[in-house]
Amino acid sequence: MPSLLQRVKSKMAIFAHRKARGMLDGEYGSVFRGRSLDFDDLRAYVPGDEVRDIDWKASARHGSPLIRRYVAVRRQTVLLVTDTGRNMAAEAKSGEAKKDIAILALGVLGYLALRHGDVVGLVCGDSSTTRSLPAKGGEEHLERLLRHVDTDTRLDGPPSRLQDQLKHVAANVKGRRLLFVVADELPADDATGQLLRRLRAQHEILWLTVRDADLAPSSQEIRESSTSDSYSVADSAVLAWQPAAAAGVAAAYATAAAQRDAERKAMLRAAGIVEGDVAASDDVMTGLFALLERHRRAG
Repeated sequence: MPSLLQRVKSKMAIFAHRKARGMLDGEYGSVFRGRSLDFDDLRAYVPGDEVRDIDWKASARHGSPLIRRYVAVRRQTVLLVTDTGRNMAAEAKSGEAKKDIAILALGVLGYLALRHGDVVGLVCGDSSTTRSLPAKGGEEHLERLLRHVDTDTRLDGPPSRLQDQLKHVAANVKGRRLLFVVADELPADDATGQLLRRLRAQHEILWLTVRDADLAPSSQEIRESSTSDSYSVADSAVLAWQPAAAAGVAAAYATAAAQRDAERKAMLRAAGIVEGDVAASDDVMTGLFALLERHRRAG
């Protein structure tokens, strides 16, 4: 059985040359504000680095700005939180299964945590059950976590209800954690907003949204006759493409989707949670880097 973590490492290697990997590590290291740090080494300054981290004496000797890098002395706990209901087995905007994009994102963040000496746990589930796996170190452990997400997310599984997994964290997780939540386009409502504010009061939270597939076909797809009917994961109903191709229907769909996006973003922003979004596995590395950077700047 192919290793899911090896796929993660391969994606990271393709994306990032040495300097970019160092920047990604640095962004991750900034998430836990107030962690105990020891000096590690120096690296070249890149735009976006904190000016306060410049080692001016070493920079003068070297002839160009150098940044001090630090390593955490105190181990932190990262909790991966994701939806394994059948919604995540459906297609993303790219046509890939949303769960494949989620596994890549969870794997990258989990691997960064391991590289920093942190431990990683998992909370996942659907509307019928929530599973919690304790935080540990080691690549074999991370592989097991990713494998759970992969095998539990099925089109014939129960419906999604991420609120159940978030409630589990709120009720059972003590102490401060970094929650990395990966989900599809979660609808906004008052109860969910209140739950998120409660979680944010205790934990650092990074939120990554995997974008849903577009139901309205593009004009190019219509011209090339490359469209096909879709099926709802909620009830297996046929979602015929022809009505969605009508200009009025497509415009109404676009308006409704934009409103849902705005409501979700407003809900997360009100809770003090920084959100990123990805539409494809190719977006994950840059999307995560941007999310970590936004989180650092928001702090």
